Amino acid sequence: MAAASSLIISPRKLRSDLYCYSYQTDANTPLVISVLASLIERTMVRNERIAKNCKWALSAKDFKSRVFDCHETPDMTIQSYLERIFRYTKAGPSVYVVAYVYIDRFCQANPGFRINARNVHRLLITTIMVASKYVEDMNYRNSYFARVGGLTTNELNNLEVEFLFLMGFKLHVNVSVFESYCSHLEREVSIGGGYHIEKTLRCAEDIKSRQVEERRYNQIARILL
Repeated sequence: MAAASSLIISPRKLRSDLYCYSYQTDANTPLVISVLASLIERTMVRNERIAKNCKWALSAKDFKSRVFDCHETPDMTIQSYLERIFRYTKAGPSVYVVAYVYIDRFCQANPGFRINARNVHRLLITTIMVASKYVEDMNYRNSYFARVGGLTTNELNNLEVEFLFLMGFKLHVNVSVFESYCSHLEREVSIGGGYHIEKTLRCAEDIKSRQVEERRYNQIARILL
């Protein structure tokens, strides 16, 4: 592996990675993971600030969303947790965009719910698993996702059921909605000139060049056959 270096994720690179990602066993972490991790971390900071200044009464529905709370706060950053999920599931960039859509819908359907350090990991593994089922043709079992996420199978099964009911089974994501959330992620990248990610990431141009090489190889192979 190459030495870690600073890379600016631009909106153009993010969009290229979202739509031209190379699904290979040795594919690097999608750029959207770093952007999503940063966005959620800033949301948590904002929620912590609101929690200190405000007190709100939880409704019965809001209490149900407490199912995502952990007894102990996991000792893993959001970035590391998302990278772990990708490492073992190889879910493509579109899965994380759809998961982001689901998280937003969940928060809108449950106004008393606030993403924090106690619930973010369970919420992420649940939404990514559900999004993977919606996007991908082939998926791992719940038991595998549970091991990846550090949960028991029963825990993840219960979280999935609670999640689906709490957001009213609104899972469909059409093209326009997908595009709008991609654009939102691109705007997040644009703030301050882009995110400086201290890790090795293959930029979109490298991905596209490799795909071009693969297409040329396949064309030559078909001609020879």
